[in-house]
Amino acid sequence: MAVITVDNLSKNFKVKIKEKGFKGSLKSIVKPNYKIIKAVKDISFSIEKGEMVAFIGPNGAGKSTSIKMMTGILYPDSGDINILGLNPKKDRKKLAYEIGCVFGQKEQLWTHLTPYDNFKFFGAIYDLPDSQVEKKIKEFIELFELEEFINTPVRNLSLGQRIRCEIVASLIHEPKILFLDEPTIGLDPVVKENIRVLIKRMNKEYKTTVVLTSHDVSDIEKLCKRVIIVNKGQIVLDDSMENLKYHYLNKKIVEAKMKEPVNLEDEEGITILKDKGYNLKMEVDTKKKSIADAIKLLNPDNIIDINISNIPLEQIISSIYKDGEKE
Repeated sequence: MAVITVDNLSKNFKVKIKEKGFKGSLKSIVKPNYKIIKAVKDISFSIEKGEMVAFIGPNGAGKSTSIKMMTGILYPDSGDINILGLNPKKDRKKLAYEIGCVFGQKEQLWTHLTPYDNFKFFGAIYDLPDSQVEKKIKEFIELFELEEFINTPVRNLSLGQRIRCEIVASLIHEPKILFLDEPTIGLDPVVKENIRVLIKRMNKEYKTTVVLTSHDVSDIEKLCKRVIIVNKGQIVLDDSMENLKYHYLNKKIVEAKMKEPVNLEDEEGITILKDKGYNLKMEVDTKKKSIADAIKLLNPDNIIDINISNIPLEQIISSIYKDGEKE
């Protein structure tokens, strides 16, 4: 059963053109010129109950505008949105009781209050009985491991602890859909993994539908089974994570610091990106060469430090977009 249905959604913005020079600036004030930016161009998709979907794209692609329309913050110029049987434009207040939002870069918690007091506050906002709020807080303290800092002012929490509390605050009213915007941004790898585990557990325990935006390929790879990619206001890919992995996530970047210089050349499955004596950077196509075999070429005894990472998401999206233009 679809809980989100988007049909032919479009949104334009009217933006003032900045003229150059003093005369241009004066003209912009007296008689400004405008241009129309097509932020979202006729997109359609649906999301089923309990799905965890990555809704991603480069900066300026239209993903944030789309999410704001789905949550009722912005109104579309054309097209239809149905969220849990509600129209975000007409039923925004009702919809607020059914959805939750977490923005990694924007705080919704009162920093001078403790997490416990914040949760009580959000419970009151959603008109929940005090006994129900207490029950949910107790449940979330255990699920999200908040015991150590539940009574510590939010301003004194680490970023990872705060993000955990942000997620809990968005779940107090038991939303059916949760929008997560860069939930792991700025976190170290260990804390990132902890947050991912909590999101997966939350989805499993409460069957919450999750719409995730992230620039971190690992977030998408580890959390979502489906990916919707937008670029220049249009959907360029709507596919399973499995297919995306096979076609676009098979390449890894290996960076190594060596005791002694190595002189490697390109070969099948390996492209040397940088070779500066003791520092080497190469791209490995894991469909043709395993990471283990690539490291053997470096001689493990000669390696001081090594880092293996994914191809940047922007590069993946660029490849997908170019492939789409060729078709």
